[in-house]
Amino acid sequence: MNATQRAVALGLAAALLQAVMLIAFAWPATNIKPRDLPVAVAGPQAAAVSRQLAAHGAAAFDIRTVADESAARQAIADREVYGAVLTGGQPVVLIASAASPAVAQQLTAIAQQLSGAPAAAVQDVVAADPDDPRGTGFGAMVLPLALSGIAAGVLLTLLIPSIALRGIGLATFAISGGLLSMSIVAGWLSLLPGSYLMLAAIAGLVCFAVAGAVVGLGAAIGRAGIPVAALAMLLVGNPFSAATSAPELLPRPWGAVGQLLPPGAAASLLRSEAFFDGAGASAPLTVLLVWAVAAVALLGVGIYRSRAAAPVPALEPVPGVG
Repeated sequence: MNATQRAVALGLAAALLQAVMLIAFAWPATNIKPRDLPVAVAGPQAAAVSRQLAAHGAAAFDIRTVADESAARQAIADREVYGAVLTGGQPVVLIASAASPAVAQQLTAIAQQLSGAPAAAVQDVVAADPDDPRGTGFGAMVLPLALSGIAAGVLLTLLIPSIALRGIGLATFAISGGLLSMSIVAGWLSLLPGSYLMLAAIAGLVCFAVAGAVVGLGAAIGRAGIPVAALAMLLVGNPFSAATSAPELLPRPWGAVGQLLPPGAAASLLRSEAFFDGAGASAPLTVLLVWAVAAVALLGVGIYRSRAAAPVPALEPVPGVG
């Protein structure tokens, strides 16, 4: 392939990447709707409300009947449901904007459609941070975490020849990145309540998982691993992270897939820790730990391969022997 052909091929490849990115980011955003969205109902008219919710689509809501208002509130606090409809007199809709402002908006709209006059009252039982009531700041936080992790992984892989030293750089980035990012997000911008050190630890784990995927694959299979990890985080992990919506609002199966990648797990874990006292944190924490352990294992594979490929020095003959 001559220089002209190479230039044309690179231009076409860049255009193809642009098309894929447009699809990855725009398609989920234009297909937001409930898909088995967990919602609780309680009270004597629970069955009637369930039928009204089912009218939005057979698979729109995962309707769970609970005993009373206390059980409904507990289910929201435990992150088992996104909201609840209480019947018995004037209906009341409970929402949790901290869990998902997008879902809270949809449930608020549904409250206006429930039978009765006046419209059902809406109570936000787990509210988003007052400095970020619509969750826009929270949603904007995930992409920089992913991009900085990708950038750190690429730079460490390309500029640090020693795989062991890449691991040191990875750990340094995770610790410093977690502390610095949360000093901005939770401190200066006040987007997240809760323990600064706990939030910084989560952010550091996210940094390690994202950058570690790039560094680990780069160490284990060579530079070809860099774009594999980077594109997985950027084109799948970020648009399907549900940071601005909820996994149950995204097209299937991508909402679930996004939760298996660090950006989606990061959004869920930060929500759980900041707003729900750790409820629902086990699954996203496990995902991030698996990615972190996989990164360490891949670095180990890379170190083993580099040592196995190292030439064995020839023994010099001893004078006077032989």
